[in-house]
Amino acid sequence: MDTFSKSDPGGWQGRAFGRTEVIDNTLNPDFVRKFVLDYYFEEKQNLRFDVYNVDSKSCSIYKQDFLGQAFVALGEVIGSQRGRLERALTFTICHKTEVVKNTLNPVWQPFTIPVRALCNGDYDRTVKIDVYDWDRDGSHDFIGEFATSYRELSRAQSQFTVYEVLNPRKKCKKKKYVNSGTVTLLSFSVESEFTFVDYIRGGTQLNFTVAIDFTASNGMPSQPTSLHYASPYQLSAYALALKAVGEIIQDYDSDKLFPAYGFGAKLPPDGKISHQFPLNNNEDNPSCAGIEGVLESYLQSLRTVQLYGPTNFAPVINQVAGTAAQVTDGSQYHVLLIITDGVISDMLQTKEAIVTASALPMSIIIVGVGPAEFDAMEELDGDEVRVSSRGRYAERDIVQVTGSCGSRARGGGGAGPGPRCPRALEQPPAGTAGGTGRPRGCVPCRGAGLEGRFPAVPAASSRSSCRSGTTWTTRATRC
Repeated sequence: MDTFSKSDPGGWQGRAFGRTEVIDNTLNPDFVRKFVLDYYFEEKQNLRFDVYNVDSKSCSIYKQDFLGQAFVALGEVIGSQRGRLERALTFTICHKTEVVKNTLNPVWQPFTIPVRALCNGDYDRTVKIDVYDWDRDGSHDFIGEFATSYRELSRAQSQFTVYEVLNPRKKCKKKKYVNSGTVTLLSFSVESEFTFVDYIRGGTQLNFTVAIDFTASNGMPSQPTSLHYASPYQLSAYALALKAVGEIIQDYDSDKLFPAYGFGAKLPPDGKISHQFPLNNNEDNPSCAGIEGVLESYLQSLRTVQLYGPTNFAPVINQVAGTAAQVTDGSQYHVLLIITDGVISDMLQTKEAIVTASALPMSIIIVGVGPAEFDAMEELDGDEVRVSSRGRYAERDIVQVTGSCGSRARGGGGAGPGPRCPRALEQPPAGTAGGTGRPRGCVPCRGAGLEGRFPAVPAASSRSSCRSGTTWTTRATRC
């Protein structure tokens, strides 16, 4: 396996990211070299893997036999349920304490280490602690060392543990050598911080639902000034916003079936106003096959319904909340994408719906299109102040509001997904991102955690020592 690259919008013109080592004379190579990529939930990150058979001594990859290539999105890798094998070959520094001067009995401040940095999820991996006598000129004198493991450390959560600090050289030279001092672990605790990746890898399935604004304020779809207008050469502003967000999030939806609704339109044949009509005209099964299926149903609805109003969010939020309430064991998480052009009409009812939904495994992404101001909807985004209704506060911040996405200037002209469109996903689903609370019953990796306490990939989220920290004391006596 040679290189993998990110793609550019214009096609596969990415950069070579890295190259593995060469494994000789085998049809089943196990590569050791690892690569670290920046992972952005809000972006679609395409990877390409090129595989070569190396027969010559040339350093040029182009002189080797090309075997084939594979394409995959990083989101699909994160969303997969497959395990991985990692091996540590050498020790790496994961923490350095502060220097405590002029004492043979230093007491260091509590510190926190992510479990991933400490042992990468391998509870029995050796953790080595080196103790030095600090010198101003940087030539610190090695006092000694001792070894432990995450599993051994975790057993000491309720008691002091004393470790002997040994200097291998002195131990070999001196027959009566005992140790170079001791280190006492005063406290150790673990706090789990479940991340979005933990939930996905733990088996949580994302269910993506779309709701599109069909109110008259968008303009007649047949007119170039309309936000629903699509020319032979350009998608509508709504279609651009849907593709920009949907193509990213669909990688995390295993069945790729997306319920899609419209709101604010009069429906044939009697002209009844609806705020949660299925775009595919199937009340029993509103799901569409992939984002392309949603787009197809959206365009079909534009030809059959009459744009009207008002702009009500509460009905479709309650619709998704009802579905989310059916499964609250952590195996399902729902994301509702609302694409709209203007000011919400049922603010009080929407707040009530959000407060109720905040206890359920769901999140809401509101994407604005067109030139309208969306400041009024910012109060639904509880980043600073939780949404409240009738004296009740939302249990979590479940709403992300982003404006100016897929905008088109009134009067025609080109349209494109605005630069803020991917930012709608910068805040992953609340309750799966850590720090924003967790929906009731939503626990990652039910029954899959080692010792029943951590997610299946604890290295991704747990922190050793927590807020109480791990304090080391040593009696650095010279021997």
